[in-house]
Amino acid sequence: MVAGGHKLTQPIVSVEGAGVSFGGTRALDGVSLDLNAGEILGLLGANGAGKSTLIRVLAGVQSLDTGTVRIAGEPVRLATAAAARAAGIETVHQGIAAQIAPGLSVAENLVLEDLMHGGHGVIVRRGKVLARAREVAALLDLRWSDRVLRTDASLLPISDQQLLILARALASQPRVLILDEPTSALSALEADALFTRVRGMAAAGLSVVLVSHRLGEVDSLADRLVVLRNGRVEAEQVKPFAWTTVLSAMLGVEAAEHARVEDVRRGDRVVLSVRDAVLHRDAQPANLDVRGGEVVAVVGLIGAGKSELARGIFGAEPLAGSTMTLNGSSYAPHRPGDAVKAGVYMVPEDRAAEALVGDWSVARNLSLPFLSAVSRAGVLRFGAERTRAQRVIDVLGVVTASTDAGIDTLSGGNQQKVVVGRWLTGEPTVLLLDEPFRGVDIGARRDIGEAARNLSKQGVGVVVLVSDVDEALEVADRIVVLAEGHVTLDEYADRIERSDVVSRMTRVA
Repeated sequence: MVAGGHKLTQPIVSVEGAGVSFGGTRALDGVSLDLNAGEILGLLGANGAGKSTLIRVLAGVQSLDTGTVRIAGEPVRLATAAAARAAGIETVHQGIAAQIAPGLSVAENLVLEDLMHGGHGVIVRRGKVLARAREVAALLDLRWSDRVLRTDASLLPISDQQLLILARALASQPRVLILDEPTSALSALEADALFTRVRGMAAAGLSVVLVSHRLGEVDSLADRLVVLRNGRVEAEQVKPFAWTTVLSAMLGVEAAEHARVEDVRRGDRVVLSVRDAVLHRDAQPANLDVRGGEVVAVVGLIGAGKSELARGIFGAEPLAGSTMTLNGSSYAPHRPGDAVKAGVYMVPEDRAAEALVGDWSVARNLSLPFLSAVSRAGVLRFGAERTRAQRVIDVLGVVTASTDAGIDTLSGGNQQKVVVGRWLTGEPTVLLLDEPFRGVDIGARRDIGEAARNLSKQGVGVVVLVSDVDEALEVADRIVVLAEGHVTLDEYADRIERSDVVSRMTRVA
């Protein structure tokens, strides 16, 4: 039996031996799972585990290389999003803006599928649009006035846009609803109301796949959970969930102890102080001291507040409620340029979107933040730029044909070395590295970690923000754990065990 008292017979959805590759990367590797009628299934995994790829397969936007999807026992080919909807699968993806049609009203967005495909009769008159939109909004008890329904949907608050998308997904009366981080833009009250509605729908027979980095949500809602790691099913549990085991499956527990920092150093001077930073809507303010001469790893699951902390320190977005000092003086960057001038540098989480210019050379990408250092009277000195780039290539072992090679010709690991290496040519006081080891091989990981530790020996405060415990223990002198915006651990690495870090990464455990 599952939630709602539905007797399990044939699964609504079965995935059998699913395999998807992107180049040499195996995103899904023989994944098999069932989804039963009236069941809420929690789908968990760290970044890169394969969750998004599996969702895209079920949503009809990613083809399988190998394997089969069955709906009610029958094999289906979900070649398009329309095919998935026709099979009764609706997906609410994580990116809100991409699912809203700007320029159309709230009402038109609510009945977008009707307008596009002529469902429920061809809707052409405004009155019919409004009438149908009210019906759809009522599915989530959204009591929007006609004035709101006539408003351009792109002008709605982000939380209302999220609710609009959810209501629209329910309008087709799906058999399966996939929710990818559905509460990311919702208040606690809105999230609670949504959970109540989801439980009711499951009791009525709807099957739900829930992807959420908030483990409390999964613990509250899910009947069963599946953990993906490296494209494979790593664990499966039914309630009550053993969260320490779940986290170990998500983060990886190897038979042998991973390499750990042996020469744990303790800095004697605070170079950066952060006070009263609100990193999560339900969290008490967080504090962090970064000391010169040591590497501090900020460890947490997706959504713990790591990136918000890093981006706030770097001036890329406001750090709510916080006050900061840098070398004892007030520090309040309004933009990244202010941070760079102050000696606070950052390697962002998404190197392709935020750190590299794809059609530029290795040398030009390396010199990007410091063009004045390789220019004279506003004229770029190509020789100086190449010399500066060659130093980084030599120090970090960047594999490239030359300093003039296009950055897109490099492997992911070597691109990451370029992103890290550019900051080594400056004069940092603090270096922030947000998920610097993502998508790189073990060799590149060791080279980047060694560069971070060497920089800290020069008195720089180095902050490495990661979700992988072993990556943290390999590089850090000090470990700070964030869980849903709370600092749950702040201790030197030689005083704690791996299990201590894992147990503090969720407030559920």
